[in-house]
Amino acid sequence: NGNAGFQQLLERLESDPVCQRLSLKSFLILPFQRITRLKLLLQNILKRTRPGSEEEVQATQAYDALEKLIKDCNENVQRMKSTEELIYLSQKIEFECKIFPLISQSRRLVKCGELTALDFNTPSPKWKVTTRPIYLHLFNDCLLLSRPKE
Repeated sequence: NGNAGFQQLLERLESDPVCQRLSLKSFLILPFQRITRLKLLLQNILKRTRPGSEEEVQATQAYDALEKLIKDCNENVQRMKSTEELIYLSQKIEFECKIFPLISQSRRLVKCGELTALDFNTPSPKWKVTTRPIYLHLFNDCLLLSRPKE
């Protein structure tokens, strides 16, 4: 988004008839869609092969290899999504001191959300409760609480 030249080039390429007006995103997703279609095709082949035949053995081996490939792809997509979340979060969060490195290969965001902190002011005879929003970021290795910048 920050590179205007790249955006213009991308728009020109996407409007080219060779691309059939498909976006870059669709070209990046297409290989994953083909892999899942291959899995369905192999399932149908396995249903129609004679049990115990050489074709069944080969189709089963191909199916198992494809299953492993799909699992690896899904794990890598999840890892990339997790890294993107950490990068986005590190751009939003400002630490008072830069001791805590938010982006790490092993760290992933498990859950995040807004909470309401309750402050009870006890010196007065009446209980006065004030609220303020805080954000909870649960990672696989630590818990981070943050508050909006005032």
